[in-house]
Amino acid sequence: MGDEFDFSNTGNVIKDAEVKGFNPGLIVLLLVGGLLLIFLVGNYALYMYAEKTLPARKRKPVSKKKMKRERLKQGVSAPGE
Repeated sequence: MGDEFDFSNTGNVIKDAEVKGFNPGLIVLLLVGGLLLIFLVGNYALYMYAEKTLPARKRKPVSKKKMKRERLKQGVSAPGE
């Protein structure tokens, strides 16, 4: 008599467990995804800001030796030869 269990309420226990809160894995996934999204958007915003405000990058001048070598490759003789 005292050893008997009432199983009529077991279905509700499972349903209540699902409704109680979010899955911890889902919370971590949302947190990491949100941080990644913020990082990417921030990088893009900084890139756009830098494009507008920073001056254009100066190119290194090509040395005379390299220019001479390129001309020889193309078949044009360098002046003075």
